[in-house]
Amino acid sequence: MPVHPVFAEALPLLEGITSFETALADPDLAPRVLAFMDAGNGPPPPDADTSEDAAPGPHGPVPLRIYAPPGDDAPQRPAVVWVHGGGFRMGSVDDPSSDRTARELSARAGAVVVNVDYRLAVDGVCYPVPHDDVVAALRWVRDHAAELGVDPARISLGGDSAGGNLAAGAALRVRDDDGWTPAALLLAYPTLHPVLPPLSRGLAAAVAGLPELLRFLPADVEDMHRNYLGGPETTADGYAMPGLALLEGLPPTLVVNAEYDDLRASGEAFAASLALAGVDVRLVTAPGMLHAFLIASDAVEPAVRVRELLADTVRTAQSPQSGAVRPLRSAAGSAA
Repeated sequence: MPVHPVFAEALPLLEGITSFETALADPDLAPRVLAFMDAGNGPPPPDADTSEDAAPGPHGPVPLRIYAPPGDDAPQRPAVVWVHGGGFRMGSVDDPSSDRTARELSARAGAVVVNVDYRLAVDGVCYPVPHDDVVAALRWVRDHAAELGVDPARISLGGDSAGGNLAAGAALRVRDDDGWTPAALLLAYPTLHPVLPPLSRGLAAAVAGLPELLRFLPADVEDMHRNYLGGPETTADGYAMPGLALLEGLPPTLVVNAEYDDLRASGEAFAASLALAGVDVRLVTAPGMLHAFLIASDAVEPAVRVRELLADTVRTAQSPQSGAVRPLRSAAGSAA
């Protein structure tokens, strides 16, 4: 379908703008960018009881924001560890996209959501620091399930965009090092390969008419990944770029792509690799949607359907009775 009308009407605001960071610092351009980012936003997201905590990690404490349905103190709730996006160098648990997603998941799934405020790849920070932070957060939730009122067999892991990369990498790490996996893996419009896979003819046609600011061109992806890795793409292992990893033994995985998003190529390729590895995978493309559409209000029906799908996955996911898997070979190896 065409770009959803809510977003299509706002696209002219971005004409001639090539950088979010530059535009937001320009008093003449910033109002246009902010108006576009507000397109599709609606009433505040659902209420949640929130608290702050921190997971010990190899690079210092990892701040966590914990969301729970108001007044719900049931002892065996599902949980999801959520990892925000932002190209590895932007974003936080305070961002509207991250906060809305956490609140929506908590309300719709009746779940505890642990939002990870990992260290960003700025000021010399690079892989493996953000990855290590997410792994530390996941282990902390698993080890503190009783205190959180969470069923340890119902802990899922997910993230959007760069956060999807970090979530997948963390799932691989605990599979290999701990012999354990979360109950489910949820990846929303993720970037998972060091070099963006070739776009299909249909995808290339779909994104060709988008403003440059909304594209993930090869040079953009290269810059994003080099900044995260702290070096060229050839330095990546499977924990940094899960598209390189051996994927056997990962939990059931939901991959959600936006129809109008270059990164859809990465999500589609990763889903195909998961299927070849024998992983239970579901691939969904949200029609008419742009990258980062989870922030959209309930007036944008495809975004609502995806939020419901994510919540249903969190609510119903269940680890095997043992709660563990047999450790496999390191994800640092390349997939054959």
